[in-house]
Amino acid sequence: MQVSKAEIVRARIAPEIKHSAELVLASLGMSMSDAIRIFVSQVAIRQSFPVELRTPNHLTLQAMQSEPEQEEYASADALFDELSHVDD
Repeated sequence: MQVSKAEIVRARIAPEIKHSAELVLASLGMSMSDAIRIFVSQVAIRQSFPVELRTPNHLTLQAMQSEPEQEEYASADALFDELSHVDD
């Protein structure tokens, strides 16, 4: 069943954001129009916003802005052993 695509949706967006998004979408084989159509369809189907929007908390922002720690492990087992005890 072919759905008629008679309505036009317009939005203003910063050129650098649009370009960056187009590159990502192109790597997925999708156009900006395809992505917008999918998004709006999901809003209609779910009757809600289809993506969880969250603001990073202070700890997350701090981690995002800090330099990565350069740790080396003798083996994968040593890494996984440390990771399994992170919450201890």
